[in-house]
Amino acid sequence: MGRVVVVMSTPPGSSLTPPEIPFELHVGNRHKLLKFIRQNLSDSSRPLHGFVFLQGGEEQNRHCTDHTELFRQESYFAYLFGVREPGFYGAIDIATGNSILFAPRLPADYAVWLGEIQSLSYFKERYLVSMVYYTDEIVQVLCDHYGGSGKPLLFLLHGLNTDSNNFSKPAEFQGMEKFETDLTTLHPVLTECRVIKSDLELALIQFANDISSEAHIEVMRKTRVKMKEYQLESMFLHHTYMYGGCRHCSYTCICATGGNGAVLHYGHAAAPNERILEDGDMALLDMGAEYHFYGSDITCSFPVNGKFTSDQALIYNAVLEAHNAVISSMKPGVSWIDMHKLAEKTILELLKKGCILVGDVDDMMAKRLGAVFMPHGLGHFMGIDTHDPGGYLKDLERPKEPGLRSLRTVRELEEGMVITVEPGCYFIDAVLVPAMESPNTSMFFNRETIARFKGFGGVRIESDLHVTVNGCKNMTKCPRETWEIEAVMAGAPWPLVNGTS
Repeated sequence: MGRVVVVMSTPPGSSLTPPEIPFELHVGNRHKLLKFIRQNLSDSSRPLHGFVFLQGGEEQNRHCTDHTELFRQESYFAYLFGVREPGFYGAIDIATGNSILFAPRLPADYAVWLGEIQSLSYFKERYLVSMVYYTDEIVQVLCDHYGGSGKPLLFLLHGLNTDSNNFSKPAEFQGMEKFETDLTTLHPVLTECRVIKSDLELALIQFANDISSEAHIEVMRKTRVKMKEYQLESMFLHHTYMYGGCRHCSYTCICATGGNGAVLHYGHAAAPNERILEDGDMALLDMGAEYHFYGSDITCSFPVNGKFTSDQALIYNAVLEAHNAVISSMKPGVSWIDMHKLAEKTILELLKKGCILVGDVDDMMAKRLGAVFMPHGLGHFMGIDTHDPGGYLKDLERPKEPGLRSLRTVRELEEGMVITVEPGCYFIDAVLVPAMESPNTSMFFNRETIARFKGFGGVRIESDLHVTVNGCKNMTKCPRETWEIEAVMAGAPWPLVNGTS
């Protein structure tokens, strides 16, 4: 029997309501850090004295102008304190567990231009900290509260982000010479805290996924030939902000169609989502909203005219099978390198089945042919940052082979991790042409068939997965099967009603 889809008119707006923000989440994050940093100090026979001390983000102006860019809090500070305002500092007393916020002392004319000047008690109650002072009181307060001998010790945040290769910035303030500082202890401990998500964190990530999934479906339904790519971006941003209260995106939207789908990080200032959609194009839309700092990262690929051609279905189903194979195999203890190789092998097998490739798939794997079609890694940790930190522990080395060297983590999966699964298959001339000319790999290509895919672009399917005690939970709720996508684009509700018979 074939599949029967009931087509109904879709309800207006959204079925979702932005949840209340649970600031207890950040209390829990502080307690978690306190537990692990005390353990770290005990293991190295150091006294349980000192302060974890972080500097929040500062507002930035656009170059030399007076235009203030929309502020978004620094991620480690957001993790521990949840503060949305700029100019704050935060401390955690390791001996007592007390949390202290330091707020900027605002000038009187702030109230004229920018609104009410909040009291210190407002911040204490809102952010559920032990005490709040002004930033010009940092030295006095920390010295008064320090229970150890000698100069008070500050554990400052300084360490390498292995996704960006940038170093986190340790706090700075006037009077730091009155303190001892430790630049090595905090970063690895706090980073590891962020890898395993609490239930309250998971709830925010789930909402970001829910509203983003709904927005992707809205874009899918409204996509039409001859639109501009930025119109798809605009529809997504409108839906997540209008109905989800998501003022920030997790990252710059990628709205690629046609050949642009082969540009892995399309959508930046030099390639700004502006192409006209043509009949026969595939769309690759990588977009995710952020809610109270916690994000989502979702990619949907679909034909802009609503109907898959046989070639589009071939590539799409190869990626979908890889996506599903990885999710079916995920559980604690599984190696992420093995998951990446599983995705590669699945795609290569289906490209061979589709007569794009010829030869032995194990030989292709040995010669790293998978990296020709999927140069990026399979996925990455996700949370407060799209590429959440912690992918490489101190003793983990980044692989050097093509494809594998792009992995953002090589860790084994653990319960409580949130990680993206985003296999892709792209026809990138800069990678494909050298591989077809190389004596090492040229024998694998069916040139007659592959010529049909010149300008095809690519397909990526990306979902956000929560690793559970014996498997994983897919937090993303988008149509994935080709027939589901075609039904939704034709006006069917989602989830589908009577989807099979």
